[in-house]
Formats: sequence, C-alpha cells, structure tokens
Amino acid sequence: MASRKLEVVFGSGKWSGSGWRFSCERPKPAPGMRRETTELWGWRRSECGHWKSRRRYRRLALKHHPLKSNEPSSAEIFRQIAEAFDVLSDPVKRGIYDKFGEEGLKGGIPLEFGSQTPWTTGYVFHGKPEKVFHEFFGGNNPFSEFFDAEGSEVDLNFGGLQGRGVKKQDPPIERDLYLSLEDLFFGCTKKIKISRRVLNEDGYSSTIKDKILTIDVKPGWRQGTRITFEKEGDQGPNIIPADIIFIVKEKLHPRFRRENDNLFFVNPIPLGKALTCCTVEVKTLDDRLLNIPINDIIHPKYFKKVPGEGMPLPEDPTKKGDLFIFFDIQFPTRLTPQKKQMLRQALLT
Repeated sequence: MASRKLEVVFGSGKWSGSGWRFSCERPKPAPGMRRETTELWGWRRSECGHWKSRRRYRRLALKHHPLKSNEPSSAEIFRQIAEAFDVLSDPVKRGIYDKFGEEGLKGGIPLEFGSQTPWTTGYVFHGKPEKVFHEFFGGNNPFSEFFDAEGSEVDLNFGGLQGRGVKKQDPPIERDLYLSLEDLFFGCTKKIKISRRVLNEDGYSSTIKDKILTIDVKPGWRQGTRITFEKEGDQGPNIIPADIIFIVKEKLHPRFRRENDNLFFVNPIPLGKALTCCTVEVKTLDDRLLNIPINDIIHPKYFKKVPGEGMPLPEDPTKKGDLFIFFDIQFPTRLTPQKKQMLRQALLT
C-alpha cells in the first residue's frame, strides 16, 4: 500500500512529512485592524526586522497617543499598536508569531509542538498600552520632551536603531576601598573583581559576567578620594549603566595616625626622662629609623615637630608633610620615702 504524505497548514507555516515550511509573506492581520497596526505587525523576518518594529512603534505611538491625536478611534489604535509591539519586542512571543502567525499566537500551538516552546495556551494582551509606552520612552509626562510648543515632534537622538527613548542612568554605586598607610605612602595597584549584568546580542536578555577593575593608587591620596569607573554597572535595555565609585578609607595603623598630610606619633616616656631630656626612636613607613633628640622638658601638652617626615603631597609626591611626636608621660605608681624626699629637694627647693 502506497504511503500518504501528511500536510498540515497552520497560520503562516505549512507542515509536511519533511518538517515545517514557511512562506515569506507576512501573516494576515486580524479583521478590523487598522492600516497603521498592520504596518507594525507586518515586519519582515530578518535580522533587522526587530529594529524596524521598534522604529515603527516609536513613530506610530507618538502619532496616535490619545493625548496627541484628536481622532475618536485613537485610543483603540493606540491599544492595537501597543499590543503588536508587546509581541514583537519579546523573543518568545515573536518567535511564535513568526512561525504560526497571529492565529497560532492567540489561539495556542497544537500539542505536537508543545515540547518545543512554552507558549501553548495562547497570548492575551494585558490591556495597558500606557505601560508599553512608558517602558519604551521612560518618564511620566512623555510629551513634555517629545514635542515642542507648536506640537511638532522633536528629534531627541534616540541612539539610532537601538534607541529605547529617553534613557536614564542608574544611581552611582559607591564602595569603600580600604588602604593601609603604606599603600598610600608608596602608591600601589589594586585589582578588584566585580560581577555585573551584561546585555546579550538580542538587546534584552543579560548574562552575569565578571570584570577586573584596576585602580592605580597614587602616593599621598587622602581619605575620601573618589575613583570613578563610568558606566560599569549592570546593563539593561532601557538604562544607562551606573557609575561605580570607590571611596578611599584608611586602615588603622599600629604606629601612626594621619591628619591631612601629617603623621602623628605617640611615644610613651617615663616621667624621669620627660624631665631630664631623652632621644626618641621612630620607625618610619619606609622602614628608616629616626633618632630625634628631645632637649626640652616634656609636659603633657608638649609635642615635637619633625619637618618633611609625613605623607607625600598628592599634588607633588616629592614633597611631604610633617611628623608630629606626642608623648604619653608615664607616672610611677608608687615611690619610696627616700625617693619622695629626693624629689622634694630637687623640685621644691
């Protein structure tokens, strides 16, 4: 018995024993659909078809928005235009419409094709054309920027074919960058790995990818210095990526405290040396050992200034701030009667 060849016609496609075949004709619009909506639905199946649909939506939505058009049917036309773009801007719905036409999109896909696509129950428009318009253009008052005082459309440079209206930049992302005094004294290079969303080629979906940001720390940078990496935040179809800003914070140091470009050092000293002069040893950030003679009587408010031994100046790292040595005078906890008598004779007579 000769075998029969099974052929099924569905929407704009035709299935036979060798698989689906599709005509190059655009799917027929629903009865009663206006010419403008038909124009938007009738995009060609090609790589540039998606961007053509975006250009058409922008032009038609601005033309037929109820706030702009005086035609009684403008609200219904505007809704149909939004519905068409809601389908064409979604890769899944667009793929179903491309294969099966509007009938397959809204009526559902036969069960034998259910394993190849999640769209099996039929598409229903959410009925909010203003939502589509707002997401495309951005802003709550669309015509404050799209039209001049005479009602003529203004060219806002929407970024060519890929523009999605007025893009808004995400707020900056600020992170602390903790550095040691040695890092800020010598300068260094810090590499920081970030994870961010990067748009795929389709312009909608995104993938989380890692990126290494390199910071060249300059000698003398002060706390609060801001390092900005422009537009390195998450990418999206209708946003300008946020700037990533690192703010320098100083780690606590075991020996020094920084004030602007100066370094403060506190040296503990016994009361006897405070009264009889001494030499203070200070190990610097670059591992030099300073021997600072103190020939004055050290009192609680006394300090010693050592010029040029502070932090490098950011404007000119060859110049440095100063080192200030303060003293923590350590008093004895007890004295013998003999020592008390000696102190009375030395200090009170």
